[in-house]
Amino acid sequence: MAGVTRQAAAIGGGTGLAPGRPRRLPAGPFALVVPGLLLLVVFFALPVLALLLRSVTEPEPGLANYAALIGSGTYLKIFFNTFLVSAVVTLVSLAIGFPVAWTLAILPPRIAQPIFGVLILSMWTNLLTRTYAWMVLLQRTGVINKSLIGLGLIDAPLPMVNNLTGVTIGMTYIMLPFVVLPLYGVIRRIDPAILQAAALCGASRFQALRLVLLPLVAPGMAAGALMVFVMSLGYFVTPALLGGTANMMLAELIAQFVQSLVNWGMGGAAALVLLVVTLALYALQLRLFGTAGLGGR
Repeated sequence: MAGVTRQAAAIGGGTGLAPGRPRRLPAGPFALVVPGLLLLVVFFALPVLALLLRSVTEPEPGLANYAALIGSGTYLKIFFNTFLVSAVVTLVSLAIGFPVAWTLAILPPRIAQPIFGVLILSMWTNLLTRTYAWMVLLQRTGVINKSLIGLGLIDAPLPMVNNLTGVTIGMTYIMLPFVVLPLYGVIRRIDPAILQAAALCGASRFQALRLVLLPLVAPGMAAGALMVFVMSLGYFVTPALLGGTANMMLAELIAQFVQSLVNWGMGGAAALVLLVVTLALYALQLRLFGTAGLGGR
């Protein structure tokens, strides 16, 4: 034992540390986050700030770009389309995602895991590939229209491409996993004895759903709804391919300003509007649900 003690003392003396004491960091904990903060500042904050500054400096200093956005009926229609599609996609995703998440939570693991794997795999598939697949399915000579005509449900093909219907269908498919995953995590943490207690107290299934289950899963629903709505506001590929120019959304408008018209002032103004709406929704989320609505405890 004495020999081991002497060896430890020798090692401690060689490193300049007393034996048994942990090595101290050369700087405070803030030093560990400095590289990440610098990365965010250089590649995110500064470019965004530069774009927003151009919205009030080009083509001349002032708020003319914002006045043009608000005063134009065409731009207001694009804003209306953006918020309408985002809201509809959010509601439809919640309506479909809640039963799916509930089913995955109560199914045996041997059945739920393959379904969950398919859900995750759909998120990893290339976005452009999935959108082109929906273009093939939704066109007038596509599988969906042919199937509906073959079943006798419709007499003529339904227009489901180059309109808001196609955009809503394609975006709902893409956004659905972002609702299912938060809801699945929340539902898995609910003790089944709570619903059993509600049934023993005389609550019907609908009452148990409305008064017990929905309040418990509300934070997960809020987190999923916020994620889907915010992502839908800034989506570009799916609306551009399935909606067409007649149903343009805000992200397409920003891209047109910057790439086609080379009007950085108007593009920056539209981007600032999108950023303000996103931050306002995030603040509302924190106000209503706190960090629990974002997956925290």
